[in-house]
Formats: sequence, C-alpha cells, structure tokens
Amino acid sequence: MPTWIQGEIVENKQWCPDLFSLKIKTDPLSFKAGQFALVGLEIDDKLVHRPYSLVNTPQESLLEVHFNTFQKSFLTSKLAGLVTGDTIQISDRLNGLLTLDQVPDVPHLWLFATGTGIGPFLSILKTAEPWQRFEKIILCYSAKTVENMAYRDDFEAMLSQYPDQFYFVPFVTREKPADTINARITTYLKSGELEKHVGLTLAPEMSHLMLCGLAQMLDEVTQHLETRGLHRHTRREPGHIATEKYY
Repeated sequence: MPTWIQGEIVENKQWCPDLFSLKIKTDPLSFKAGQFALVGLEIDDKLVHRPYSLVNTPQESLLEVHFNTFQKSFLTSKLAGLVTGDTIQISDRLNGLLTLDQVPDVPHLWLFATGTGIGPFLSILKTAEPWQRFEKIILCYSAKTVENMAYRDDFEAMLSQYPDQFYFVPFVTREKPADTINARITTYLKSGELEKHVGLTLAPEMSHLMLCGLAQMLDEVTQHLETRGLHRHTRREPGHIATEKYY
C-alpha cells in the first residue's frame, strides 16, 4: 500500500472543455522523469485514486498532472472541479518504466503520444539528458483537435532551441489545420510517409521508441514495427519499443 502525502492545488488550467492540468504543491518527492504517481481524493470517506504521469521534471518545485474527462469517470470529474487551495492526496512513491534509464544508447529516440499520453514525454524533454544522449529526437503527438493539443507551445520552443536535433510532428485527426498532419499516427507510419517526412529511417540498430497513449495506437505501432525487426523492450529482454497504456 502506498503512503500518502497531502498536496495543495496551486492552479487548475483548463485547456478546453474536457482537458485539464493541475499544478500541485507538496513536500519534495523523489522520482525519474516519465514516471507516474497515484493521485487521489477523499470522496464519501473513501480515498479514490488512479495513476497519472507527472508533466513536471524532478527539479521543478510543483507537481503537474494532465488529464481529460472524456470518459466521465467519477474521479476525473472531481479533479476537474478543484480550485486553488483545495487539497489532494499523492502517493510518495512513483512508478513506471517509461524513463530514459531504460533506453539503450542509440542515435534516434522516437516518441509517439496520443492525447494525455504526452505528459511523460514533456517531463523527459524538459530535462537535459535526452538532448545530451541522442542525435535526433522525433516527437509524434496526436490529438483530436488543435485545442486538445496541450503544451504545444513548449514543443515549438524546443524546436526553436534544437532545430537540427528535434523533430516535432503534430497530428490532428478531426480537423485539417494547415500546420498539422490530418491522419492517425499509425496510418502515417504504415504508409512510410512518417519516415519520409522527417528524413529518417526506423532501423532497429539506430532506434528506440517510447509509446504512450491509447491501447489501439500502442498495439498497432508495435505490431507493425515487429514486422520490421523491432520488438518490445523489457528488463529481461532488451528491445526497441517501450510502452505505457492510457485509457
């Protein structure tokens, strides 16, 4: 069982009607960029909780979690209604293997995210380590609409800071804005257009992939890449593809 610490809401940012980010003040926590914490609320004398990846880096003083209310879960609807000064419970131990210490030394790091699965990648990319370790970093980020693409300004800033190292490929599936790709990540990958777009090849000896988001994306990308000689990465069997499923 986790040990819980109390946090205080500092900010509740609403990106659009069903997308939120909470900034939370707590005692310092030890974790690795890309990991998740259990976040809970006391509801009817019961602590209701679920895991959320942290968007912040270990060096930042405030915790930040990013979530949507698409599925109308009881907890997320309550989280969406929190205001500055409200209290929340956070597990003091974080978990998750979507971290850079699990990634072998290869030239190219590919990051595929759908929706709120972008959270752990923002945490990772705000640290110095990926920029020191990898020659090229390719972020493919898919959202339903432009307003659902949270933190885009952060990635545009990284693109300006690392123009020869960072590739930011935004996908929007339900609109056709001129500065995004109107397709699913999996469709664009399978057609070969993604590699043409960035000018890089997903070769096993050159690449490691981290996938975070909907199960369908994770499964389809993994199945496709397995036909090309890439396979899942585990502690027991090093490979090329690390995944974390969001529901």
